[in-house]
Amino acid sequence: MSLPPFQDVLERHGRDVLRVCAAVAGPANADDCYQETMLAALAAYPTLRDPSVVRSWLLRIASNKAIDAHRARARAPVPVPEPDPGPAPSEGEYDEELWARVRELPDKQRLAVAYRFVADLAYREIGDAMGTSEEAARRNVFEGLRRLRTVHEAAAATR
Repeated sequence: MSLPPFQDVLERHGRDVLRVCAAVAGPANADDCYQETMLAALAAYPTLRDPSVVRSWLLRIASNKAIDAHRARARAPVPVPEPDPGPAPSEGEYDEELWARVRELPDKQRLAVAYRFVADLAYREIGDAMGTSEEAARRNVFEGLRRLRTVHEAAAATR
């Protein structure tokens, strides 16, 4: 089976990649993360052996680039507060406080939550994208949500 043109891959999966980048790296870094993902994917695309895994392959590249951006931002000094980035590149309401808490989750939990609730992936697809089993993907989503609930309840109790 031959690979479809890369432009078709971009049109089909680009939106999900951008949404994952925004959820994991933050809306202010989403465009840069998306561009880095697509450049890396374009360079490696000819070596992809199985066209049926192109979505999970692309999301895995995006998750690695988003983690790199998230870690780089955590190491960089911030002399002034970040400006309000506005809404995420997705439909619906954007809760900056919630997504800031999601970005504080450990890498695996943050990615699993983003894949599940931003890219709307099934647990099997999350496992494929993260290079883990379906059960590990479920566990990472569960642990991430549990941690978010704990933090939310603690914040609500102090209000």
